[in-house]
Amino acid sequence: MSLQVSNLTKIYSQQKAVDNISFFINKGEIVGFLGPNGAGKSTTMKIATGYLPPSSGTIAVDGFDVIEQPMEVKKIIGYLPEHNPLYLDMYVHEYLHFIGKVYQIPGSQLKNRTKEIISMCGLEPEQNKLIGSLSKGYRQRVGLAQALIHNPQVLILDEPTTGLDPNQIIEIRKLIKEISRNKTVIFSTHIMQEVQALCDRVIIINKGKIVADDLFKNLVGQTESVSVVVVEFKETISLPDINALPGVDRAVADGKQFRVYSKPNTDIRQELFRFASEKNLSLLSLKQEENSIEEIFRSLTSEATA
Repeated sequence: MSLQVSNLTKIYSQQKAVDNISFFINKGEIVGFLGPNGAGKSTTMKIATGYLPPSSGTIAVDGFDVIEQPMEVKKIIGYLPEHNPLYLDMYVHEYLHFIGKVYQIPGSQLKNRTKEIISMCGLEPEQNKLIGSLSKGYRQRVGLAQALIHNPQVLILDEPTTGLDPNQIIEIRKLIKEISRNKTVIFSTHIMQEVQALCDRVIIINKGKIVADDLFKNLVGQTESVSVVVVEFKETISLPDINALPGVDRAVADGKQFRVYSKPNTDIRQELFRFASEKNLSLLSLKQEENSIEEIFRSLTSEATA
């Protein structure tokens, strides 16, 4: 089942949390929704699941409009919010049985479905425990189980590994990979490794706007042709002067240091040396950083400052 976002905007008071974004997710795709904290990821997901109305624009899931046909949408999506809303005083099996009833799974099927989901999510040893007694990792498993109980074709997962320790993160990533087969999945994160482990496609959002939407392998390809140089001068230099240099795609200032991103297949170190010589500047340091996909993310989500 597909997910279509068209000209979506959400305004809180005078602030645009989501600013006229559009994208389409095909059936069976696993898409990482990447961005820094406060970029608009969670707001977009809340609108997509019908928990928050948009200021303008539309979202359709398998052709059903989220605002006009909310019940049809809720039947076919599974949602794990950033803050997992569990009933801590319920037992694991009791809670999942309850959620199944909410989704109106027939009683003749619910017992077997609950048992199946408990097994799928690795909750068998914990099924007779109170949710409040579980570790953070197992609570996330319960959250994934409730999102899957009604066998949705679209999964929307908001920061599913937040707050987990490294071992728990690996376990949850593996679980997401397993349960996502034959489903359309969008999950948000601000961790690039998360996307690398799970996704073929990446949508990057910053300050409410989409700044990249491409296959992960294509973003990786960009790192092979773009160099990043960190340079520091003794004197105070303006950011526009750095941005005006030949071969510079973008620069970000941090005190007297500049993180300078080259245009594809360009070595900007020579231009920086020439600039320092012509302006009679003292060059304190110049270091070319190792290319990584994190640099693309940093470049797209950093704001240049003078």
